[in-house]
Amino acid sequence: MMLAPIGFSLAQHRGNVSAGGTSDDSQEWPALQQSMEEMHTAMNSVKSSADSDVDFVELMLPHHRAAVDMAKAQLLHGKDSQMRRLAQEIIADQQSEIELMELWLKQHKSPKDSVAPAKH
Repeated sequence: MMLAPIGFSLAQHRGNVSAGGTSDDSQEWPALQQSMEEMHTAMNSVKSSADSDVDFVELMLPHHRAAVDMAKAQLLHGKDSQMRRLAQEIIADQQSEIELMELWLKQHKSPKDSVAPAKH
């Protein structure tokens, strides 16, 4: 699963000084951590629907939303032009996929299964 390497690399950032000369005391780190915590909370609240497709989408939505939030933090605090460009691409791509998944869920999920979407 891809979450372990991402979480590990973010955890490694703690206490390290980045190329920009800032430590984990920067404003970016709390924003990144909050995105991850919200993602994990949302993913852990998903209950199995007994439909693999619905479950996949329900779990991927918070994952994509966290990616968008993290990319926004990068745009606010990052200085490297390549990483800023990557963040812009992540926002565009992930937002498009979020919209696709939300539409798909509306078409494939029964009203009784509906849960209010997360704020974003």
